Amino acid sequence: MIATPIARIAVPVPRRQTFDFLVPAPLSVRPGVRVRVPFGARRLVGVVIGIGTDSELPVARLKPVAEVLDLQPVFPPKLLATLRWAADYYHHPLGEVLATALPVPLRRGSQVEPRRAQTYCLTEAGLAFDTTALGRAAVQQRLLALLRAAPWHRLQPEQCHHVSPSWHRAMAALVEKRLVAIDQAPVPSAAAMPPASPVTLNAAQRAAAQTILASLGGYQSFLLHGITGSGKTEVYLRVVESVIERGQQALVLVPEIALTPQLIERFRQRLDAAVVVLHSGLSVSQRHQAWWSACSGAAAVVLGTRSAVFTPLQHPGVFIVDEEHDTSYKQQDGFRYHARDLALYRAKLEGIPVILGSATPALETLTNAANGRHRGLALPARAGAASLPRIHLLDLRRTATDDGLSMPLIAAIRQRIERNEQSLVFLNRRGYAPVLYCCQCHWHARCPRCDAKLTYHKRQHQLRCHHCGHQASAPPSCPHCGHGSLINLGEGTQRIEESLGTLFPQATILRVDRDTTRRKGHLEKTLQRVHEGEADILVGTQLLAKGHDFPNVTLVGVINADQGLYSVDFRAAEHLFQQIIQVAGRAGRADKPGDVLIQTWYPAHPYFESLLAHDYAGFAEITLTERREAHYPPYSYFVLLRAESSQKRAAIGFLDFAREQALQVTQQTRSKGVLIMDPVPAPMEKRAGRFRAQLLVSAAHRRPLHRVLTSWLQRLEHSPRSRKVRWSLDVDPVDLY
Repeated sequence: MIATPIARIAVPVPRRQTFDFLVPAPLSVRPGVRVRVPFGARRLVGVVIGIGTDSELPVARLKPVAEVLDLQPVFPPKLLATLRWAADYYHHPLGEVLATALPVPLRRGSQVEPRRAQTYCLTEAGLAFDTTALGRAAVQQRLLALLRAAPWHRLQPEQCHHVSPSWHRAMAALVEKRLVAIDQAPVPSAAAMPPASPVTLNAAQRAAAQTILASLGGYQSFLLHGITGSGKTEVYLRVVESVIERGQQALVLVPEIALTPQLIERFRQRLDAAVVVLHSGLSVSQRHQAWWSACSGAAAVVLGTRSAVFTPLQHPGVFIVDEEHDTSYKQQDGFRYHARDLALYRAKLEGIPVILGSATPALETLTNAANGRHRGLALPARAGAASLPRIHLLDLRRTATDDGLSMPLIAAIRQRIERNEQSLVFLNRRGYAPVLYCCQCHWHARCPRCDAKLTYHKRQHQLRCHHCGHQASAPPSCPHCGHGSLINLGEGTQRIEESLGTLFPQATILRVDRDTTRRKGHLEKTLQRVHEGEADILVGTQLLAKGHDFPNVTLVGVINADQGLYSVDFRAAEHLFQQIIQVAGRAGRADKPGDVLIQTWYPAHPYFESLLAHDYAGFAEITLTERREAHYPPYSYFVLLRAESSQKRAAIGFLDFAREQALQVTQQTRSKGVLIMDPVPAPMEKRAGRFRAQLLVSAAHRRPLHRVLTSWLQRLEHSPRSRKVRWSLDVDPVDLY
């Protein structure tokens, strides 16, 4: 008798194990396919990991697979191996890892190939139609204008919602008039126009591109260390062009959605190939369609944020991680993976090169390049006629300010307006003012759910917590003493925008932060206005700090540059230096010279010496020396166990218990060099009504650390105490908050 096959299946539950199910005839499965299985009272969609004929449980207790959902694996073997490695390395349940890597419809059991989305396309009659003939049908006029401006004169339903709530009726009227047709064909992804001519590379760009091209067909990791404006994107494009000519695909990761519009435009202008985008700003159906285009091989280039690293590719040829230093590549909840590190591991399995690009590489990446793990490629000069901007410090101890703006900065902005040049004012704090304060009794508005002050938003006359989202109307007088003189302390982007509007009433000022870019498409429209010269002054947060190319910006002003100089997080200075170098790099990127004015209370801080000289290497050398002496990463490995509870002592109590268990495991496994710290309250102990604490574990080597973690987590998961708090493990945390 032939034994019934037994499938090991990962299901999306918080258990670090797979589950065995029978595969009854005539069903057949293979690793990487999805199946529907009974799990308690539910039926869950899981992924087959392996197939065998035996199980630790008696065969009589095994349940049969209810349904096989795929003929072919949704995870090719090498991608499945990458995800299994990630589950082991980050100590996260495999079923949840695999679910994270799938589009939402596939997690629910939908078919792999999405239905073709209905699209609206402009007819020849619609293209030639005089819209004034529509009279007072304003919504129809706006829809026609939108179609005319859209690539290939096509729109999906999701792109019409912002026009009007009644857009369906207006579009139906246009279809009836035969100005618009309904089509089931997908919106094309390739460039609508013939590809633009490539830019002539300078010697450093050419050498970097040739070195990378010589590695195609095998694994090699490169650190492309190019100063801001040095033309890293042109190197990427040359490599991607060659990859496409070989019939292969390229995966390009960027840290922020804000960076995708400009990069998409450059790739689509240059490449005679299909480019698809994957990020959280897309609808569920759009993401599914893009995923399928990549999986089926229809898309030659996949450009996306961190989760795009999970995209199956039929013919992978190169991976590119732009701004590799950016902390946005680290997922901060749930499955806490780092997309850069997953890209490196996956590229090694695929046998293809991976490019890590940055003007300010992470110190871990610099160390790996110095140790030979990455091959370093340098772009030491700006492309074309551009030169690095001049950096100046403005000593706030000796310089008066007007709502956060110093007199020299105001004068410099005025000069740029007179010369028809653009200025960028950077402040990484949104809202109007970070503190609402009573000068009589010294009361200040605090969040009732967090250990944080409430930020005043003037336009809405609201107090908001930027940590938990709590909102309240701003009081007309002090709720503590009744005094009517409440003042706003500090500056946010709203206040800077208002002050600049008062100082320069004729100027066009655009603010770019999370508050102004919530609506879909608003960020793209704002950036387009900047490129078209409609803005005189840009005010923004880190959304403007990296990757953007604004040729007419010749001045960058940095407000409150001292955040992070004296933080409890050992990485704060590194992140601050990277951020200021990145935002400074927005100035003088064309043939006009640029200036950067940095307002600071600590101009003598040694950090600024390297900054003034654009000397990131010097800063990195000093900082790495400090880290080596302190046994901090990259000279050790950190793991953070976090816990939180609605009860003040519960989180610390759980971590005290966890520390005892960790010490026992360390002794039993004879894992030398693994240090278990004492539990401490989180830097912001109370957040969203819950009290938080953390326990740091460090080790000089990965192997003993992970050996301890495996046994330690098993103990914690089987303890009743673990069910009384929320807790999570963060391997290689990028911050200690």
